[in-house]
Parts: sequence; structure tokens; C-alpha cells
Amino acid sequence: MNLRYRDERAIETRGKVRTGLEGPGLTVAQKIWYCIATVGQQYLWSRMQSFSAFRRWGDSEQRPLAHRAWGFIQRIEGLYRAASFGNLLVFLYTGSYRNLIERALRARLVYGSPNMNRAVSFEYMNRQLVWNEFSEMLLLLLPLLNSPTIKNLLRPFSKDKTSGSSEDNSSCPICQASPTIPYLAVPCQHSYCYYCLRTRCAAAASFRCSRCSELVVAMQRHGRSSDAKTHTQ
Repeated sequence: MNLRYRDERAIETRGKVRTGLEGPGLTVAQKIWYCIATVGQQYLWSRMQSFSAFRRWGDSEQRPLAHRAWGFIQRIEGLYRAASFGNLLVFLYTGSYRNLIERALRARLVYGSPNMNRAVSFEYMNRQLVWNEFSEMLLLLLPLLNSPTIKNLLRPFSKDKTSGSSEDNSSCPICQASPTIPYLAVPCQHSYCYYCLRTRCAAAASFRCSRCSELVVAMQRHGRSSDAKTHTQ
């Protein structure tokens, strides 16, 4: 990146610069203070907040000293947030300092070199746009492909209805488990769990078999030809 920090204190003593890029970098003391203020300040403040919250300094039944310390911490945080917001407004107007730490240390972010080849490649942007459009198309199509109506319409083309009964009756097509109380769908004679078939027939009056898409008009206990129930009962 063609960016560096410049010591604004040295610029003010030397006078106005010609291009806005001249000037020395940060001193060793400024770099140390910047590291302490950026890393150490956030760590100490988060630890203080965690400790005060764990000790419940904000409770009314706490000691007066702890309660006053909690109020002082809250006021300091409010003043810091207000000052940060004011610095943001000034930065948007002047573009000088991004945060309060840079303003206190007089460290300004400037370009390192006035001449820079800005070779902009749109390959990544094009791939990102294509991927976004593709993901939006998938979000639109996947719910349609997962709907039971589409599955039932495509099932006759993907599977032969005259396949062996041993393969069809191996598991319940709804829960994909071995039927505990096997019942047959009438008239297609495909095997289901009793509760799976009963709940589907009770939920939809025009329930179609999940294997062959044929309309189920009744349910029959496996192995009993006379025990047939219509799903409207």
C-alpha cells in the first residue's frame, strides 16, 4: 500500500509543504505511544468493564465507592463516544485524522509516493458479480425444486413404475425407515408406516403415493385383504 504516517508537528514548524506528501515519519516515541493507545487501551478498558460487571458495581446495594466508580466509568465511556463522533465529523470535513489517537499524536496518514500506477483489475469484481447472481438464482430455484409437487411430477420420468416390489417395500418412502406397522396404500399397494401414511392422508385429502404418484383412496393392513380403510374416516 502506498500509505504512511507523517508527523504533523514537524510539518507545522517547517511551514507549508509543496505537494502535501513531504515530511518525516513518526518518531520512535510516537510509534510506542500509538501501539500502547491502540492495543493497551482497548485491552485495559475491556478488562475494567468485565471486572466491574462481574463485581456488580452498578447495583444499588453495592458500596458507595463501587457505585461511584461504576458511574464514573459510564461517564468516561459516554464522553469518549461523543468525542469519537465529533472527530468523525471533523474527519469527514477535513480528512486529517481518522480517530482520536491519531489526533492526539498528530499522526496523519498520507501517500508515500505521489506517482503510483493504479492498475485496476476488474476480474475479481466480475467474478463476485457472477457469483452473487448465481447464488440469487439458486435461492430462487431451490425451494421450487424441493416442493412435493415438482417431485411428484418428475418422479415418473426418473423411476420406472413397474420396478420390483421387493425394492419398493424395503422401507417407508416418507421416513425412509423399515415400517414398524406396515400398511399398504390402496390401490398402488406400496408399503408405508401406519402413522406416516395416516398423517399424510389426514393432512391432504388428495394425497398421492410418494413412489408412483397415484392417488391414495384407502389404506390396508399388510397381509390382510379385507382390512381396508378409506383415509376420509
